[in-house]
Amino acid sequence: MSKSGGIKLIANNKKARHDYFVEDTFEAGIVLHGTEVKSLRQGHCSIKEAFISIDNGEVYIKQMHISPYEKGNIFNKDPLRERKLLLHNSEIAKIQGQVKQKGFTLIPLRVYFRGSLVKLEFGVCRGKKLYDKRQDIAKKDQRREAQRDFKVRNLG
Repeated sequence: MSKSGGIKLIANNKKARHDYFVEDTFEAGIVLHGTEVKSLRQGHCSIKEAFISIDNGEVYIKQMHISPYEKGNIFNKDPLRERKLLLHNSEIAKIQGQVKQKGFTLIPLRVYFRGSLVKLEFGVCRGKKLYDKRQDIAKKDQRREAQRDFKVRNLG
């Protein structure tokens, strides 16, 4: 089996793209313990309330919930513990420069397996105002209506 196998999605943060403009995305590894990986293989992960912070030149994800593994007993860790993200120093410096700009934040977008490795995709995001959200909903409705019209014309 190849090391660069396919991508298996574990958790997706749909709300992030609704509430934020994603300016730039990055991929990072996560420092995990054995039972956490087993729990992720079963799909027990939530990143809805999660956020990312940079402390002393290191990047951490906070409030990411990985449910305890049922058969893990004493080896299970705290489900909401702070987990370190694995990034190159140059990437961390680039991210810090972008986040220092007014209104930018780091939001996790999805967690997935790439081969046997757990990866986290996060974005440098800027918050949307209410009118931006309304515009997105209107565009989505127009696109849906156009697809429906196209389908009716081609079937009839």
